[in-house]
Amino acid sequence: MNKFRVVLAACAGVALSMSVGASFASAAGGTISGTVKYDGTAPAPKPVEITKDKEVCGLHQHFQEDLIVGSDGGIANAVVIVKGAKGDMKPGDVTFDQKGCDYVPHVLAFEAGSTVKIVNSDGILHNIHTYSTVNPSFNMAQPKFKKVIEQKIEKPEVIKVTCDAHGWMHGWWVSTDTPYFAVTDDKGNYSIKDVPPGDYTVQVWQEKLGTEDAKASVKDGATATTDFSMKPKG
Repeated sequence: MNKFRVVLAACAGVALSMSVGASFASAAGGTISGTVKYDGTAPAPKPVEITKDKEVCGLHQHFQEDLIVGSDGGIANAVVIVKGAKGDMKPGDVTFDQKGCDYVPHVLAFEAGSTVKIVNSDGILHNIHTYSTVNPSFNMAQPKFKKVIEQKIEKPEVIKVTCDAHGWMHGWWVSTDTPYFAVTDDKGNYSIKDVPPGDYTVQVWQEKLGTEDAKASVKDGATATTDFSMKPKG
């Protein structure tokens, strides 16, 4: 009888283990991935004239970064967001650097409630000036002795960032209301993992081309391919 009880207990343990494993697999969700490409002939990059602090800012050639299109048509620095996808928000610290009189990264995406650590790697005077509506805007000088400035962004919003000391510098912060987002790489690729199963609207934002929406159906353990083709409005 005791041996019989042991066997039953072992079987129950295996069943419980399989059940827990299945729930973990379900919680993992699926993946949305794809590319964001330019529809048409991409404009050639426009060089930027460096007019100040040339000993630091003039060490490399600068180009306008408002639309970067690769040789295969992929658009860099576009933000893809799974609209309405619910998940555990884990805001934290993200870094926005000023390096060679460029913003690195040019587009920084993060969860609302995160703190942006604004770094001055150049050792010269910069000035952080943000333009927002639902979050407070701020305008703050960052001299070389102030290596890091921290700014918490509480609410979802697209925020433009400029430097009043160097007029060609501009970048973007994209604060999201979901943990399911990505920024495209230099080939226009993106991948968003662990999305809960369901039907979603996936939105891409690009600073010059605006937004585009697409539909995606996510299943456990599967990849939904969602590609975008963007062109100038109007």
